[in-house]
Amino acid sequence: MIELRRIEKNYRRGAEDVRALRGVDLSVEKEELLAITGPSGAGKTTLLHILGCLDQPTQGEVLIDGINASRLPEAELVKLRRDKIGFVFQQFYLIPGLSVFDNIALPLLFSKKPATPEKITHLAEMVGLEHRLDHVPSQLSGGEMQRTAIARGLVNEPEILLADEPTGNLDSENSEKIFEILRSLRHNGLTIVMITHNPDLSARANRILHIRDGLVHTES
Repeated sequence: MIELRRIEKNYRRGAEDVRALRGVDLSVEKEELLAITGPSGAGKTTLLHILGCLDQPTQGEVLIDGINASRLPEAELVKLRRDKIGFVFQQFYLIPGLSVFDNIALPLLFSKKPATPEKITHLAEMVGLEHRLDHVPSQLSGGEMQRTAIARGLVNEPEILLADEPTGNLDSENSEKIFEILRSLRHNGLTIVMITHNPDLSARANRILHIRDGLVHTES
């Protein structure tokens, strides 16, 4: 489903040249749940952004379902992200003035797909929020906000879901709920790549990728 070939990512930080990724090779199989772990500054988020075509590598190739994304113009990258990839972030990024229903439906405005009540309600039911559709984010718990963000990440029916610390702002009970939702989605055919610092959750992924100083050190 995803293949990275000799990925390098360099950038400038003030007067410093930073090598965020240093020749990373990685394959992610269809319906796999892959956990990426490592210390702060290791290159985890940079790697996730390249996997999601949010950033381009300095060198190397990114193949998404056989498509060489590293050679696509921006307009085609936008279409690739919209059609194949969903995103879930640690900070939720919900729109404060919109209801749960409208936050879930928001990506459909950009893809120009119909936001049918049946579709949005089905996604809300999938994450246990069917009773919260009329609520705004300030009326939700942290776990409910993250579940809303997951439903929003699924609304365009992606084949890949990328999650950057999806349980980082949650207590252990809500972290467990979010992980179980992600695991159930994999069983329904979704490929999931998740950054996490939670060893209990990463241990239950199909595979763990450890990254340090921009290098993949071990896989288990």
